[in-house]
Amino acid sequence: MTVSLGQQNGSGESGSATLTKVGDRTKVVINLQSSSATAISQPQPAHIHKGSCAKLDPTPQYALTNVRVGKSTTTVNVKLDDLRKGSYVINVHKSMADLKTYVACGDIGSAKPSPSGGSGGYKY
Repeated sequence: MTVSLGQQNGSGESGSATLTKVGDRTKVVINLQSSSATAISQPQPAHIHKGSCAKLDPTPQYALTNVRVGKSTTTVNVKLDDLRKGSYVINVHKSMADLKTYVACGDIGSAKPSPSGGSGGYKY
């Protein structure tokens, strides 16, 4: 499935995260683009949090590999179905020194079903 990562806090950073089932684990591949070359020149921490982009739990549930030059690949010890059934987000922080500033976020879970009862805009 593909999750759209929207910019936050005027970061100019957006992109996508592709989540793939790998047995009982999930591979997460993040691809971010930025309108500012300096924004992605340093490693950016990324996590899976409970909640939604509008209101996430600040304590990460699963750590992801830092985003470097817009890219990150991590396999986390959680089933893809569990992430989809729950209320989770992928969140990218500005830098190690500025964890409180979120630059990109995307909702994973089914907490926001689409009005038509369809796939909610997710690509499989």
